[in-house]
Amino acid sequence: MAPQGPRASLEFGGPLGAAALMLLLPATMFHLLLVVRSGPACLLDLPPYLPRPEALWSPRALLLWLAWLGLQVAFYLLPARKMAEGQELKDKSRLRYPINGFQALVLTALLVGLGVLAGLPLGALTEMLLPLAFVATLTVFIFSLLLYLKALIAPASALAPGGNSGNPIYDFFLGRELNPRICSFDFKYFCELRPGLIGWVLINLALLVQEAELRGSPSLAMWLVNGFQLLYEAVLTTMDITHDGFGFMLAFGDLAWVPFTYSLQAQFLLYHPQPLELPTASVICLMNAVGFYVFRAANSQKNTFRKNPSDPSVADLETIPTATGRQLLVSGWWGLVRHPNYLGDLIMALAWSLPCGVSHLLPYFYLLYFTALLVHREARDEQQCLQKYGLAWHEYCRRVPYRIVPYIY
Repeated sequence: MAPQGPRASLEFGGPLGAAALMLLLPATMFHLLLVVRSGPACLLDLPPYLPRPEALWSPRALLLWLAWLGLQVAFYLLPARKMAEGQELKDKSRLRYPINGFQALVLTALLVGLGVLAGLPLGALTEMLLPLAFVATLTVFIFSLLLYLKALIAPASALAPGGNSGNPIYDFFLGRELNPRICSFDFKYFCELRPGLIGWVLINLALLVQEAELRGSPSLAMWLVNGFQLLYEAVLTTMDITHDGFGFMLAFGDLAWVPFTYSLQAQFLLYHPQPLELPTASVICLMNAVGFYVFRAANSQKNTFRKNPSDPSVADLETIPTATGRQLLVSGWWGLVRHPNYLGDLIMALAWSLPCGVSHLLPYFYLLYFTALLVHREARDEQQCLQKYGLAWHEYCRRVPYRIVPYIY
């Protein structure tokens, strides 16, 4: 695929926007990590102090981070009982992915559990979040540069639709290669579903352990946040896997942003304990269950229809034919709104924040950020579907006017 050229529309504000985001995203992450520990914990305040260089750089944190990555690589390479095929690529091939993420999570839990029994101070991890975030960010910049250099010699069929503009800053940020691999090791699939997500769970658990050490037992709010976020899982057929190249944007999101900012609610509860009564907790649990059900049911319906439109669970759904030969669902979950899975995501995001009370905006940063992310992602998805399905997509939008939230948006 040839470079897009200057006339092609570039996302994220082009090279200038990409450069700004590469500075703004790490700065926001460090701002949150500093502010959540402060007394007021105000999202819009300046950090209470600027960290000293020795507070950011720690050889111990670097060794811990590299050991964590190495452990997850080893678990990724373990034999998988099941393999899944990704979506069809430009050359009509399909990549195969090992489905052993749950196996990796269980093995990680066993190792951590054995370590705790042997005297591993898991709660001490909470004091290392700042230097760990720093070495993770440093790793991402180096890793992204290697990915960019690797993509320079990749065949045209391996390039992503949007990451080969010819501008090095923009391509470094967005990612030139769609699925960078060495042999069967897929870097994007590994980073999207392994070290960051499992690291997020581990950080939450460390915060729970630290709270128990400080106050005698974990609070109900901390239990809810840990339980809700442990339940949440990513799915293989997201746009990140199937469309976006793998560069700084996804690498930073996977390896740094997810574990250190998605754990913000648990961090907040450690430093700012919140009372939570059982009736309120029950309502929040119900809300999370509704969000999770919508999220999983919508994705399951879509995936079932893709694999077998004659399946009894989807055979009666109404569809719109397209010029590509595919059918667009226009009933069921996908007749309610155009992105019902995003609706479930947002309901869960609200449920994760509510255990932190309503006196501070900081725990709701995830909800605000995730809303902006999904609205932006939905707009990108709309453009792709319009190009792919043309008049059929116009008809679908007419039949299903709401994008994410019924009767609102």
